[in-house]
Amino acid sequence: MADESGRFDKKQRKRARRRKAGKNNGTEAVLSGAQGVSPSAQSNSAGSDKATGHRSTRGENSSANGSQNGELKNGARNGQKSGKKLSNRRRRSRRKKQQDNPATLQNTASAPVQQNQTAKNGHATAQTAHKHHHRPVQAKTDHSSHNTAEHRTAQAAQPRPYEPPLYAALDLGTNNCRLLIATPSRPGQFRVVDSFSRIVRLGEGFGTSGRLSDQAMNRAIEALKVCRDKLESKNIRRRRLIATEACRSASNGPEFLQRVREEAGLELEIVDRQTEASLAVSGCGTLVNRETDALVLFDIGGGSSEIALIDVTCRRSSRLAEHITAWTSLPVGVVTLAEKFGGRDVTPENYAEMVAYVAGLLNDFSERHKLGDLAQSTHFHLLGTSGTVTTLAGIHLGLERYDRRRVDGMWMGAQDVTDMTTKLLSWDFKTRVANPCIGADRADLVLAGCAILDAIRQIWPSERLLVADRGLREGILTELMSRDGAWRHRRPHQAKETYMKNGSGRDTQTKGRQSI
Repeated sequence: MADESGRFDKKQRKRARRRKAGKNNGTEAVLSGAQGVSPSAQSNSAGSDKATGHRSTRGENSSANGSQNGELKNGARNGQKSGKKLSNRRRRSRRKKQQDNPATLQNTASAPVQQNQTAKNGHATAQTAHKHHHRPVQAKTDHSSHNTAEHRTAQAAQPRPYEPPLYAALDLGTNNCRLLIATPSRPGQFRVVDSFSRIVRLGEGFGTSGRLSDQAMNRAIEALKVCRDKLESKNIRRRRLIATEACRSASNGPEFLQRVREEAGLELEIVDRQTEASLAVSGCGTLVNRETDALVLFDIGGGSSEIALIDVTCRRSSRLAEHITAWTSLPVGVVTLAEKFGGRDVTPENYAEMVAYVAGLLNDFSERHKLGDLAQSTHFHLLGTSGTVTTLAGIHLGLERYDRRRVDGMWMGAQDVTDMTTKLLSWDFKTRVANPCIGADRADLVLAGCAILDAIRQIWPSERLLVADRGLREGILTELMSRDGAWRHRRPHQAKETYMKNGSGRDTQTKGRQSI
C-alpha cells in the first residue's frame, strides 16, 4: 500500500506539474503576442524557468502582477482554457494586425529586450515599458515628415500659373530707334509690357554723302545696347529686329550692321520697301472701322515715305495688308528733305518748294488713281502713321504734354490740318522747340513732314484724316503673333489675370473700334 500510495502521489504531483506548465505556457504565449516576442525568446524564457524551478503559483502571480493589463488577463484565461501554446493561425493573425498598425510595430521593436528583462525579474516589466515610452514620439515625427513630403509632392503636381508669351519688335529707322515688347490680349490686339524710343538720327548727313557718319552710328549703337538689355531681361518667345532706309541705302550699311553684331550683340534684318509698307499697314489694321470702303495709308519716315492704297469693299479680312491694291515708297523723308531744303528756318516760299518736290515724286506713281471713284466716296479717308501727324494732332488738342492715349485713333478735319500747318509756318525755330509736342529733336524736321503730308493731300484730297500713333513695330508684333497662333491657342481668363498681377501695360488698340 505504501508503494502504491507513493506511486500514486508521484503521478499526482507529475500531473500537477504538467497542468502548471500548461498554464505558464499559455500566459507566456499571451505575453509574446502582446509584446511581439519571438518563439526563440519564448523557449529561452521557458528554459530559464525550468532550470531555476520557478513553477510555483507565487512566482506566476508576481510575474503577472508586474506586467498585467487588460489584454494579459484575457490572454491568460484563454491560455488556461487551452492548456497549450497559441496556434500558428492566431499568431499569424496578431502579426498581421501589428503590420497594419505602424505605431504598434514601432512600439514593439524593443519588446525582445523588455521580455528578457522580464524573464530575469518579473516586476521590472512595467519599469522597462515606461523607460522605452519615447519610441512612439519618433513614430509621430516620421509620420509628420511623411505628411510634409506628400504636401510638397502635391504642390509640385499642381499646374503652374499661365504665363502669357512675350513678343518683341525693334525698328531702327533713319531718325528713331524703337523697341516694343508686348503680350497678346484679345484677338488681333496686344498689351505693351515694355517699350523704348530714342531719336538717334542715324541718317544724319546721308542725303549729301550717301554714308552713315561715325557720330550717327555711335548714337544708334548706344541705343541698341539699351534695347539688348531689355530683351535679355525678359523671356521673349519670338522677336524681329529690322532696319530700314538708312541701312538699306547707305554705302557703309553692311559695316554698320557688323558693328551692331559685335558691340550690341543684335542681329538686324534690312527689309525692303514693300515689306516696310506692308508692316505699316498691318500695324493699323484695328483702327479701320467697318464703314470704311477705301483709304490711303502713309508712313512718313526719316529717309523714305511709304504709301499704300487699300480697298476693303470686296471682302473683309482680319489682316489689313491683304487689302492693298497698290503701293509706293518715296525716296524722301523728313531728314533727307530737311537737309535738302533746310528745316531750321523755313519760309512760305521755301515750304512751297518742298511740297512741289514731293508732288513730283508722287506723279511718277503710275497707280496713284487705282482706287477710282472710291477715292471720291464719303467712306474714303486718309490714315497717317508718322510722327508728323501725331505732332499736328497734339498741337491741335493743345496738349501741355504729349499723350498717346488721346492722339492715337483721333480724327482731324482737312481744315484742322491746314490751320496747324499755317500755325507752324508762323513760328520760328525757338517757338517750335518750346512746344511740348515738338521739342528740340523735331523742331527742324516737323515742317518737312508737313510738306510731305500736303503733297499727299493734293493727290488724294479727303475731308478726314485718321491719326495713328503706331507703325512698323505694331505691324511686326501683329505678324509674329498671328503666325504663332497666339490668339488662336490663348487662354483669355488666365492671361488677363496673370497680366494684371505681373505688369501694367497698355492696350495698343483704340477702345470702341472694330477690326476689319
